[in-house]
Amino acid sequence: MGILPNAARVMPDIAKEARAQVAGRLDWVGMDDIEVPVSLPLADGRVSTAPARVSAFVDLQRPEVRGIHMSRLYLHVDRALGEQPLTPGSVRALLSEFLASHRDLSRRAMVRIAFDHLVRRPALVSGNTGWKAYPIAIRGLVEDGRVDLELAFQVAYSSTCPCSAALARQLIQEKFLSDFPAEEALDHARVLDWLGSEEGIVATPHSQRSTGEVRVRLDAWRDAFPIIELIDVVEGALKTPVQAAVKREDEQAFARLNGANLMFCEDAARRIQAALEAAPGVLDFWTRVSHHESLHPHDAVAVATKGVAGGYAPGASFGPIKG
Repeated sequence: MGILPNAARVMPDIAKEARAQVAGRLDWVGMDDIEVPVSLPLADGRVSTAPARVSAFVDLQRPEVRGIHMSRLYLHVDRALGEQPLTPGSVRALLSEFLASHRDLSRRAMVRIAFDHLVRRPALVSGNTGWKAYPIAIRGLVEDGRVDLELAFQVAYSSTCPCSAALARQLIQEKFLSDFPAEEALDHARVLDWLGSEEGIVATPHSQRSTGEVRVRLDAWRDAFPIIELIDVVEGALKTPVQAAVKREDEQAFARLNGANLMFCEDAARRIQAALEAAPGVLDFWTRVSHHESLHPHDAVAVATKGVAGGYAPGASFGPIKG
């Protein structure tokens, strides 16, 4: 008996036909790091496209079944994200497709879409513009017909230590008393020159690039993801977001902003907390700020949540936003 021609061949489906070697329900089964482009509709009508990495999962309710249909998850992701803009509606539809294709196996599904969102930002003073990349992660979860939608992002900002600023001011005062004894009359021009010299400003406070991680739970039935709107809320609260295009006048303006916004990590977390409390459409939030210390080899960290019943726990984490 020879090999059957291609038209008559029946390929084995071991995942469907074979029973589990050890029976048991599984919380999640799926795929990580699926590479696919995503398109985001922008407020001005344009569309932004970025490479993304997607996680796609369903649970496995039937303990005797060997496995799920991995290829179905992949094809759903490829069609849904590669062919239409990323919106809450497209995420809901994708989750429904996951469950429809596993209706005999699963009752919940999850998708996580991570990418960098490039935004052109204006300089503080000069009128130049430059690109900034914001790590974004969108997570959708459906269980028993209920859809939860999370938007997560990171912002980078500068933080200048209030304690260090006070200690630097003290050293400058002491140097002033040394160079301008109390019994001598002050020469206005000499003092002005002294203030502009390295000999006069003998100490400066330490500051460092810092990171704010934010996760917000959104109404799953909204029309669009408020990515830039929420980033603007957080950056506006912190006052010192890092800059892209910088001329000397921009750097001076940035130094002024840092001097006017001295903050410990506790201050930064409370600023974000207050801003998100007032932001419309945010059902719940979790934020973690990290000041990557220039004084220490470790970070200073603070975490804040909205504190709603059944909401984010202080230790909540769904993996890094970036990657």
